[in-house]
Amino acid sequence: MDEIFSGSVLREGDAYIVAVNRAVARTAAQVPSMGFSTGLRQGALLGGDTIQPGDTITLNIFENVAEGLFAGPEVNNAILTEVQVDDAGFVFVPYAGRIRAAGRTPEALRRNLSEVLDEQTPDPQVMVSRAGGDGSTVTVLGEVNAQGVYPIERPTRRLSAMIAAAGGPAIPAERAVVRLTRGKRQESVFLNDILETPSFDIALRGGDRVQIEGDRRAFAVLGATGTSSRLPFEAPVISAMEAIAMVGGLDPLRADPKGVFVFRDEPEEMARAILDDPRILGEQRFVYVLDLTAPNGMFNARDFKIRDGDTVYVTEASSVAWSRQIAALTGTLSAAGSVQSLAEGSTD
Repeated sequence: MDEIFSGSVLREGDAYIVAVNRAVARTAAQVPSMGFSTGLRQGALLGGDTIQPGDTITLNIFENVAEGLFAGPEVNNAILTEVQVDDAGFVFVPYAGRIRAAGRTPEALRRNLSEVLDEQTPDPQVMVSRAGGDGSTVTVLGEVNAQGVYPIERPTRRLSAMIAAAGGPAIPAERAVVRLTRGKRQESVFLNDILETPSFDIALRGGDRVQIEGDRRAFAVLGATGTSSRLPFEAPVISAMEAIAMVGGLDPLRADPKGVFVFRDEPEEMARAILDDPRILGEQRFVYVLDLTAPNGMFNARDFKIRDGDTVYVTEASSVAWSRQIAALTGTLSAAGSVQSLAEGSTD
């Protein structure tokens, strides 16, 4: 433990040693969280039937004449299928020419076509239906049950619905991170936050890419614990107490409950807040000290939040270190005695 305290800025080291109390735990608990920006959260829903470049539409044109422009002599309607909306947002319809379709609903396009064709054939009746094309699709990748490219349709205009359309996450929801790429923008949020916070269930846009991946954050636990290991985060937020429990708790025969340390690099803003010193510049090394035997020690350990990259170290009790020194010393003496006995035996 003395070696750790010797690293303090008050001695020859460059780390700040901070005893964790309620105020420190509350300040340091401001864990940098993931979440979508205001711009993404305020995006309006696409119209459920809004036509986009790349979509395909189907036209069913009825005419009130025996032999019309589109229909044959025995039928009074003609169906034009897979009419592609070009990159400029137009479709070509015989006898009507190029008609703008993008940004319109099928109903608006129907009225426009009826007006244009009315000059060519008497009282035409037009029906328009839309199928999502490559201009209004979202790519869903990663840890989902059905990766693929999915059209934005009325039921899948929001992020959670699109993930459900892809079969949902293939990993536990509490560990799933959703990474959305839109153009040059890339933002992430926990899947559970989308389910719990409606504003994170954003409206999708054509060309969005949604990737589901496991939480990559991790921390290390060393010293007098049940085991030493580097562990992934099993939940968005983990306390120091939970971190120790994840490795089997303190070793009852070795651990010093007064010497639980958390090593961390704090950004400038957080360092200033904890030390209440506006003169702090740049990232700083911190060693947080948790005393589990203090009146509020267990509560402080429960309230202190672990962050990505933290190292939790539990020191050994002084009696254990003393016993080890005695054992080493007595072992050395025993070894020396054995050598002397062998030497005396050899001279006899």
